[in-house]
Amino acid sequence: MTGCMALSLAGHDRNKIYLIVGEEKEYVYLADGKRRTCKNPKKKNRRHIQIMKKYENPEVTKKLLRGESIDAGIIIQEVKACQKQM
Repeated sequence: MTGCMALSLAGHDRNKIYLIVGEEKEYVYLADGKRRTCKNPKKKNRRHIQIMKKYENPEVTKKLLRGESIDAGIIIQEVKACQKQM
């Protein structure tokens, strides 16, 4: 799931698109590149997001799985590309 795009379904950030930068058993860590970056991701319950697998970028996923930090500009670019395709 790390590296996929996700749509927030609940909370004050409803309908906002994020990049999944990490995951735990019941939670995922989300970044949008503006307020939330890889260094300060948003912790959100898995039940409160919808995963958008068709918008996954393999290069970004590989970097995240290797434990590398992603630049905020790349995250913003991915989120905007996902918004355009919706």
